[in-house]
Amino acid sequence: MWPSAVAVGVASALWYTTQLDTYMIGSFTFALYIGLGGSTTLWQIQKTFPRDCRALFRYLKVLWKIHHAQRNNLSVPKLFQEVAQKNRDKIAFYFEDQAWTFHQVDELSNRVGNYFSEKGLKHGDAVALFMENCVEYVCIWLGLTKIGAVPALINYNLRFDSLRHCIKVAYCKAVICGAELQEAISDIRDSEDISLLPLYISGGGEAEFCIKDAVNLDVGLCSVVSTSPPQVHNVNFSDNMVYIYTSGTTGMPKAAVIKHSRAYFAAEGMGTVVGVTSSDILYDPLPLYHTAGGIIGIGQSLFEGATTVIRRKFSVSQFWADCVKYRCTNDAGGIWQAGQYIGEICRYLLNMPEKPEDKQHKIRIMFGNGLRPNIWKEFEKRFNIPKICEFYGSTEGNANVINIDGKPGAVGFVSVLFPSVYPVALIKVDEETREVARDSNGLCMKCKPGEPGEFIGKIVRNHPVRDFHGYADESSTKKKIVRDVFKKGDYAFLSGDILVMDDEGYLYFKDRTGDTFRWKGENVSTSEVEAVISKVAGHADVVVYGVEVPGAEGRAGMAAILDAEETLDMEELYSGVMKSLAPYARPLFVRTAKELEMTGTYKLKKVTIQKEGFDPRNIKDKIFFLDVKKKAYIPLSEDVYDKIIRGEVRV
Repeated sequence: MWPSAVAVGVASALWYTTQLDTYMIGSFTFALYIGLGGSTTLWQIQKTFPRDCRALFRYLKVLWKIHHAQRNNLSVPKLFQEVAQKNRDKIAFYFEDQAWTFHQVDELSNRVGNYFSEKGLKHGDAVALFMENCVEYVCIWLGLTKIGAVPALINYNLRFDSLRHCIKVAYCKAVICGAELQEAISDIRDSEDISLLPLYISGGGEAEFCIKDAVNLDVGLCSVVSTSPPQVHNVNFSDNMVYIYTSGTTGMPKAAVIKHSRAYFAAEGMGTVVGVTSSDILYDPLPLYHTAGGIIGIGQSLFEGATTVIRRKFSVSQFWADCVKYRCTNDAGGIWQAGQYIGEICRYLLNMPEKPEDKQHKIRIMFGNGLRPNIWKEFEKRFNIPKICEFYGSTEGNANVINIDGKPGAVGFVSVLFPSVYPVALIKVDEETREVARDSNGLCMKCKPGEPGEFIGKIVRNHPVRDFHGYADESSTKKKIVRDVFKKGDYAFLSGDILVMDDEGYLYFKDRTGDTFRWKGENVSTSEVEAVISKVAGHADVVVYGVEVPGAEGRAGMAAILDAEETLDMEELYSGVMKSLAPYARPLFVRTAKELEMTGTYKLKKVTIQKEGFDPRNIKDKIFFLDVKKKAYIPLSEDVYDKIIRGEVRV
């Protein structure tokens, strides 16, 4: 017994010694932690841990859905068919005075797939879709995906060279055009490449078309079966689904590849994270050729079974009235609504006179991108919006973030406690050249809180969320990838945008890199506009850039044209701009410059001239203003300038 007692005593002494050592080590570690700035981390835990936990739970839920779809090879049409079977008689879409059930959408999209399969379209073939918003638009692109074809969703504002380019760059095998846009197609129909493509017109009924060789799609669809196309079983989760065009530094729009996996992640991820459910009615007044309206918005119906309201075009006067019209009112029997926006929409709504409909809706959440921080709280208060979830992301990119808790001004956040969970970051760039800055080892440098930097997302090949699928044009794809980021051999997607992060990890949009700027909710390519204006102005040197206008979201277009001899015809310029450029791409200001600076490699400089803005008091050159009412470029006097600054002249 005695040896056993000694053994117990020795063991007890060792246990207490171990505990004492553990306590001392822990105390020392904690003291060292605090001494090295750990109090900041403790503060960050208190401020951000609950947020991060909520976000992590929702993100894991999204990843589970993505994993399920990937494991079962569920492409977008397969996912929709599952939803349609469960919600056969439920309203999927409201459009004007129409109400479409899930069954009707499924049947029409089946007819589209079967029809074009009979016409010889096969898996991987691209088809240009050039239509204004309507339910048929959704049914057509969905039907094409059911046979593995790849719709190219073309901006219905485009004309001439830009329109022709979009059809060619995606190697389209056919064109589907809305009856309302026949004239635009007619203008380019004589082009050699376009004239050879079969043309189908949708929405014309039995009326005659202005293009003689066009096929009436409405009539053709009546003669095909509405059963599911057999090819749908061969459409894979990892296949290309659609092309969505995004402006870039090359001048013309680029066709971004959106795979089924990317589309599902974008829509389902947004809906799950912000809290959209199948019981919601989503108001989606955005263009369906964009990711926000056409994938994220429409996706709430396709994947979640929610009801979506589609508008042909956004109307500021009807925004809240529509919410009432489509049963989204306080007496709607428990039906709630979600709404989408871009920053311009919010500003337009605030500028309207107050109406009873402003608060007669039942919107519980709005999500979108571009809401200016200085009108955020005012917008919430006036229209009684419980929560706004701003998000940031690009059509083609893998670097996307969401502000899930309504932090005013923030476009999203990254965890400062667990940054590796979602591998995105801000890296330093040269302020003048916008080139990525590197350390002595040749690696990128992360920004600290308060330091502006370019937003990037780590690329993981063949990962449904982290991969970057690029563009139809391989050279454009390479320009968006940076290598040797934080270790040799890794690479990431370059967003092209400058953001800044605070101590809690919230991200705030600051500026865009490259030759693009954003105006009226659209990305404007400066080189594309420069090409149009230079042609109109007799191939003169032209610099196009964005300038800030007080009270306006984004940057208004301004063109500086070399006109040393003062021979520029402003009437011809106005006519050419109105004919060849979309409304959002038309320069609001024109500066006729005596000279334009060049670099040593004969590139026109724009940094200095952009900083000078459009104040006629500070600029010796003549400045003109695009007056929509007078249908002309008029001289920008000091009086007109002051009225623009005070908001008395709408831009």
